[in-house]
Amino acid sequence: MTEANSIFNSDILTEMQVVPEELERIKQLADDVGKTLTNAFRAAALEGKSLRNLLTDIGRSFANIALKAALKPVGDLVSSLVQGVFASTYPTPPPVPAFAKGGVVASPTYFSMGAGQVGLAGEAGAEAILPLARGADGRLGVSSNGRAATTINFNVTAKDAKSFVGAEAEISAMLLRAVKRGTRSS
Repeated sequence: MTEANSIFNSDILTEMQVVPEELERIKQLADDVGKTLTNAFRAAALEGKSLRNLLTDIGRSFANIALKAALKPVGDLVSSLVQGVFASTYPTPPPVPAFAKGGVVASPTYFSMGAGQVGLAGEAGAEAILPLARGADGRLGVSSNGRAATTINFNVTAKDAKSFVGAEAEISAMLLRAVKRGTRSS
């Protein structure tokens, strides 16, 4: 327990928390009273009002200030009631995460599968959501935004130049097949 908590009980601490708010409200009232007096004396000096009219205007302004201060809590109460009724009638839905670029579902999450069906993902642990795209051949697969360079290494073991030339045709055919597979998957 802190030293302040040991000296004051929780009720006093709760009441002390509203002191700055109340001091601000009192300051605003004092500012309003000062403006009212300044405006009244300015009007009396410029317009030549009598002392009786001046005091009547000041009294009316003080009554207006007091009435506004007295009705402010009522206005705040009505405002919070209306907000509460609206919030309970039209609750704000939770934010919906977007997975257009993929993502991970780490806890049980329901999702629409279309045609009125609902699916459940993440119930057995983390699951990935991957964007799919159709390839040039029409097959559906995982898409990739970045294209990394592909390195293909051929190791040729030849006894002599003639066997190396014979392997050239075989290497060309393997390279052509690899390029076609790469083109299909993109």
